[in-house]
Amino acid sequence: MRILIKGGVWKNSEDEVLKAAVMKYGLNNWARVCSLLARKSPKQCKARWYEWLDPSVKKTEWTREEEEKLLHLAKLFPTQWRTIAPIVGRTAYQCLEHYEKLLDQAQGRDEMDENDPRRLKPGEIDPHPETKPARADAIDMDEDEKEMLSEARARLANTRGKKAKR
Repeated sequence: MRILIKGGVWKNSEDEVLKAAVMKYGLNNWARVCSLLARKSPKQCKARWYEWLDPSVKKTEWTREEEEKLLHLAKLFPTQWRTIAPIVGRTAYQCLEHYEKLLDQAQGRDEMDENDPRRLKPGEIDPHPETKPARADAIDMDEDEKEMLSEARARLANTRGKKAKR
């Protein structure tokens, strides 16, 4: 019996299942949505949706006006990224990352140096995988992934009967 650890880098196939599940089950039923993804928790599915897959998330370059608004709001509400994010029109994580980038540029640092505490060390796991693009699927999926995809297809396609709501 294999032990599955929930979490880690998102794959394209998981993103597609998540999108389809959100279309069917909505944004208030994360336990049902995540039941289609063996390696993800409801909290991870919700974070992935709101931080990356939600169509309203802007992934374009920051405009000068957005940067000025971000700097102004960061002075008014220090470290309150969830408050700042909807005003700027970005996610809280995007605001934090871009603010740190602007501070680095102001201090004359373009790249993170080796001693920067924000830099991941070799072997360290990214604490925010939901904010990154999905990893391409392997050409040959393992049996668990194939089973997860076929079950998700079957459950998402079922629209009648007792099990339609599951």
